[in-house]
Amino acid sequence: MPPSEFAKSSHSSGNGECVEVARNIPTTIAVRDSKQGNGPVLRLTPTTWAVFAAHVGAV
Repeated sequence: MPPSEFAKSSHSSGNGECVEVARNIPTTIAVRDSKQGNGPVLRLTPTTWAVFAAHVGAV
């Protein structure tokens, strides 16, 4: 699997509470805490990511 290419969310604020998302692998969406670049990575299917993103957007 190629390495994930993470990008910080456009909704990130300057208070350090940020997430980074990688979408460069067609079957995987990778999410991590931007403060812990070498920390754990949550890997989701694109379908699961879409459900999650829709829920977060509705809150």
